Amino acid sequence: MSVLQLNNVSRFFGGIKAVSGVNMDIAPGEILGLIGPNGAGKTTLFNLLTGIYKPTEGDIIYNFQRAKSTKELKPYKIGNLGVARTFQNIRLFGNMTLTENVKAGYHNKIKYGLLASFFRTNRYYKGEEILEKKVLELLDIFNLLEKKDELAKNLPYGDQRRLEIARALASEPKILLLDEPAAGMNPKETNELMHLIKWIRDKFDITIILIEHDMSLVMSLCSKIFVLDYGEVIAEGTPEEIKKNPKVINAYLGGEGELC
Repeated sequence: MSVLQLNNVSRFFGGIKAVSGVNMDIAPGEILGLIGPNGAGKTTLFNLLTGIYKPTEGDIIYNFQRAKSTKELKPYKIGNLGVARTFQNIRLFGNMTLTENVKAGYHNKIKYGLLASFFRTNRYYKGEEILEKKVLELLDIFNLLEKKDELAKNLPYGDQRRLEIARALASEPKILLLDEPAAGMNPKETNELMHLIKWIRDKFDITIILIEHDMSLVMSLCSKIFVLDYGEVIAEGTPEEIKKNPKVINAYLGGEGELC
């Protein structure tokens, strides 16, 4: 069974078709690439998947424990279903520590209530102990443990990217959406990121969808790729199929050649 289905999904802004007639069927455990020229509608599609935008037409269905349409769900409800994302422009809490940033990602997993927090009951302290352990484990996985008490805004760019992914994983998602995770990284950092994403998929048993302009990363990492152009899916297939697809080559190169 697929974990995510998009059925003829469109999003219009006035007369502009940002996304038009998109159909997808995504299997559990896939690392799926979403590529296309600037302005193709990739981030708009992520915003649709997370409920920031609602489809003008069509339906988005998550199949976790049971099929659930996103039509009537607010973004936080979709997050609670098991969907997490990062952003093209990093959105960390700059004046909070790394520990506090990741802890914020666990907000929907906290087992104690407001009264327990206010009166500092045993339930509160036990919950905080469990939470702290999980946070430190995640920071360790991302090689950020030694910087746990530093402010997020003081981290190098690559570390900020890893912290954002760690915070997204704190919500224990079933699907992780990564919006240009390699943006601003050097080749060494990009290679490390590729191995990290594969490891995350296997370690946490999740499905990953990423938007990325680094074609070498996409071709090496993804089992399946969807290509958007002017809001429409113009091609889908394996990396080898996408590399040689005439529509894709024309969209990127404007003529003959081979992508990547």
